[in-house]
Amino acid sequence: MMILGLVKWMQPVHGYDVRRELLSWNADKWANVQPGSIYHALRKLAEEGLLHAVATEQVGGRPARTTYEVTPKGEDEFDRLLRGHWWNVEDTADPFAAAFSFLPAMPREEAAAALRNRAIQLRARVDWMRASLDSNWLRETKPVHVGWMFELWSARAEAEVAWCERIAERIESGVSYLPAGLERAEGWSGWQERLPDRPFGAE
Repeated sequence: MMILGLVKWMQPVHGYDVRRELLSWNADKWANVQPGSIYHALRKLAEEGLLHAVATEQVGGRPARTTYEVTPKGEDEFDRLLRGHWWNVEDTADPFAAAFSFLPAMPREEAAAALRNRAIQLRARVDWMRASLDSNWLRETKPVHVGWMFELWSARAEAEVAWCERIAERIESGVSYLPAGLERAEGWSGWQERLPDRPFGAE
């Protein structure tokens, strides 16, 4: 969606300019758009009929640059994706959530320390975003809605800071990771013996 949207906004546009704009937005950090994949994505979108290669030109010894425009099919796909993300709440893949699901594999002391360290890193992000919100850089060079996005990211980070500190305290207290009645199950093997034959959600 990001690449389609930028081509729609800047067209006709070279892939180099799309890449430069995305990097200026730091989209690799919050939209999972990797700089090295942008040219491949542009070619794939063109193959799928969502973009049209207007022209390819080469200046001197520089690599050839292709200029793109959005096709009517691409316009429809961008509108579909845009409204889908606006109107629907979606879960995003979070590597930390995957790691946290194996909490019992971590020594309690280390798990609590890691959560407190995560809180420190998140707090630093919040401080940076708050400073940005108060800066002339944001007020004078960015659209107003960019500041609103910073407010959203700050609120999310602050909520996670509180959660990290709360869970670290629970881990340090020695609270059982198992449901009531299964506290004496030894390790994962003891827990697994008490699982139903078909866990919830199994096909």
